[in-house]
Amino acid sequence: MNNLKIGIIGGGTMGNGIAHVFSIHSFNVILVDINATILDNAKSNIEKNMNRQLKKGYIDIEKLKSSLDRILFSTDINDVKDCDLVIEAAKEDIGIKNKIFKQLDKLCKNSTILASNTSSISIDKLSKATNRRDKVIGMHFMNPVPVMKLVEIIVGDKTSLDCLNFIIGLTETIQKVPVKCNDSPGFVSNRILMPMINEAALCFQEGVATAESIDKIMKLGMGHPMGPLKLADLIGIDVCIYILNILYADFNDIKYKPAKILLEMNKNNKLGEKTGEGFYNYEF
Repeated sequence: MNNLKIGIIGGGTMGNGIAHVFSIHSFNVILVDINATILDNAKSNIEKNMNRQLKKGYIDIEKLKSSLDRILFSTDINDVKDCDLVIEAAKEDIGIKNKIFKQLDKLCKNSTILASNTSSISIDKLSKATNRRDKVIGMHFMNPVPVMKLVEIIVGDKTSLDCLNFIIGLTETIQKVPVKCNDSPGFVSNRILMPMINEAALCFQEGVATAESIDKIMKLGMGHPMGPLKLADLIGIDVCIYILNILYADFNDIKYKPAKILLEMNKNNKLGEKTGEGFYNYEF
């Protein structure tokens, strides 16, 4: 499988993490973003994270160098035309994603599988932007990608068994654990996670407890490795709101309606780690 060429659209946190993992496992990767600054940041993040793996003894210096050499950073989406798999990891916006899938469908060879790293948007809706619905699938990696083992594999109504089996095998090749689920708003992970984050935000909003206390209770009492508010900061408050709004619109259930405190934080650009402030303060 290592002779396959992997394209990734979107050089943000998830996109560069996915590029990191595939390159470490000897795949040639083309990482595309329309913003050159984002690509520069992506390269820096990948180098930083690989150096962290080097210091921990997970890889040696030769593996680090060869892995970096296998990644092509590009602002031109045409560079992925010969890829065997293209993973879309752009902003969680159905309009943007549909546009990308339309472009990829016209650009890529007929055998290319198109995957999305979406955390909430219907794979069926995305596949309708293409003429290869049997080769469209969800590959929802978890953050941080180099560390987290799970990849939620989302199967649309038209996704073929061959496509599913190929993606499961490929996911195992990069030493991740593929877990299949059917297409549904938020899939499994975020359908369960987002109401918990929302309820934790409501507890904070109502003064039930501090952010630190809420997170400590969930960590020590429920065995969670990270508290829900700290996790919200990691994911991004804006992303949490976007996913909750999708769930609220699709299920019409009040439990998915974003808490006011989340909306206020979003308005004030307190989006979590990426802006330096969320439920917690962060130093850059």
